[in-house]
Amino acid sequence: MSAGAAYRLGEFHSFEGGGRKFLYVVPAGAIFEIDSDAAAVVGELAGKRATREELVAGLMQRDFAYNDAAELIDELAQVRAIVPVHAETEPLEPPPPDFPMQSLVMNLTNQCNLSCQYCYEFGEDKVATPDGKPKFMDIETAKGSVNFLLENSSGRRAVHITFFGGETLMNFPLLKRVVTYANARAAAKSRSIDFSLTTNATLLTPAIIEFLSENRIGVTVSMDGPPDLHNKLRVFANGRGSYDVIEPRVKALIHGHRTRPITARVTLTNGVTDVVRIYRHLKDDLGFHEVGFAPVTTSPDRLYAINEPGMNGVLEQFHILAGEYLEYALRGEMHGFTNVSDTIAELYQGVNKSHPCGAGLGLMGVGPSGDIAPCHRFVDSDTHAMGNIATGVDRAKQTDFLQRGHINNKYECHTCWARPLCAGGCHHEAFVRYGDTGHPNLHYCDWIRDWTDTCLRIFGTISAENPEFLEKFAERKAL
Repeated sequence: MSAGAAYRLGEFHSFEGGGRKFLYVVPAGAIFEIDSDAAAVVGELAGKRATREELVAGLMQRDFAYNDAAELIDELAQVRAIVPVHAETEPLEPPPPDFPMQSLVMNLTNQCNLSCQYCYEFGEDKVATPDGKPKFMDIETAKGSVNFLLENSSGRRAVHITFFGGETLMNFPLLKRVVTYANARAAAKSRSIDFSLTTNATLLTPAIIEFLSENRIGVTVSMDGPPDLHNKLRVFANGRGSYDVIEPRVKALIHGHRTRPITARVTLTNGVTDVVRIYRHLKDDLGFHEVGFAPVTTSPDRLYAINEPGMNGVLEQFHILAGEYLEYALRGEMHGFTNVSDTIAELYQGVNKSHPCGAGLGLMGVGPSGDIAPCHRFVDSDTHAMGNIATGVDRAKQTDFLQRGHINNKYECHTCWARPLCAGGCHHEAFVRYGDTGHPNLHYCDWIRDWTDTCLRIFGTISAENPEFLEKFAERKAL
């Protein structure tokens, strides 16, 4: 820049942690600690512009040598905390057309032995169109799915398969055959495959638990808390609650599966929002290693939808558990609240998303029929199908999905400082709420910004007071 060119503030979110000041620089998705002198420069530019020489002169009045002052200004410009007045934010590049897959979600069946009223696959807001399609995946489709993943993940030494349903364990014999086949195929290519599954736990047996442990298969159990909350909506077809069936099986799983952490995934609904009580029960009473929460994906007029006051109450309880997470981290201990740890992981990596997740890009779902979907939430939906294992991906449909979901096309998001982590929110949520997978989830914006700020403050405090925790955290998360 010429000496007379003017600077203004860049796009960032300022926060404090552990008595220190930080900037979350949005275009880079990066966190920088700033000292009092840098903070003074930022404060000087608030609401106005100044030339480099004017900023240097201001620092010299604070007893800076000229070279030191100039170096500080240049550093702030380099990290884009301050930018030329006419600078524009560069749009994120679209992913390359040959972006390699990382994960495949295999829906082994579209059948389930529960009848959860909020089910996004077959509940009131379902997008699935399963009529005339196989109810259970067969071995040939499964092998084709494994081959599809390996062929479309060029350059990746390790890939991942998640087994899903319906209820995954209703097709457990196929799961066992897939693990054997996939391991052999990957080994033949000097590669590896990691496995996980999601289950309602009703069909767990000692033999199944032993197999999962021996093969290091990660397990997430869908469970909504103690009996009075879990049984509200997670019921059998006759309306009977499923807690009493699940509880002893979960304890056996946690006791018998020693090779991977066992996690719980809670769906929050109207009347099932007592986050702290749910967490205490799942973590302390039952012994889950980690517990994560997500609001139900649904149209706002459903009886089980959470209204705005309810979501505010959820956020208040999230803050309570977030405070506990920080206390644990400062002692060097893991807490188990995944809603914090997942965000911390993204902040540590400097994630700056073009899309909300890997759906349709690094991740795809495949149904019992072999139809390919952007993710497991769209499996068996004719509207959202992206091809078939037998014929490959329909690149035109994939491109359309990714273009509409790209942050560059979500204009409401362009002034939001939290967009590097959010990128507009879940594609499936957008479709259910707005009828368009590329529509930003505007009903969650304030909520997301509040929660992201909370996690930034936690990150800042940990980095200031116990940075070793972040290093161990990164090793544990394999970041």
